[in-house]
Amino acid sequence: MPRTYKSEALAAVHEMMEGLHEAGAIDKQTLREFDEACLAPAVPLAAEEIKAIREAQAVAQPVFARYLNLSKKHDPDWERGNKRPGASAAATFDNRT
Repeated sequence: MPRTYKSEALAAVHEMMEGLHEAGAIDKQTLREFDEACLAPAVPLAAEEIKAIREAQAVAQPVFARYLNLSKKHDPDWERGNKRPGASAAATFDNRT
């Protein structure tokens, strides 16, 4: 899944830190700190945008919620605008192409 970085330099730093994590040189918490420092924040989506993403993938609401590892009740609430995706779900949407 493509990521959006704050800059090309931070993308290179993050890639290096991921390599260090894979090699066991840094722990998961340190990598999360680099995620926060290097990755661009997720942009909030409107209800219509969430529905458009689901429909573009041609999946039902419960299936779409499952893709995001959420209960099936979340997606209809998002599409009606009753609730907004949390940070982790918003990050998933932010990596759409």
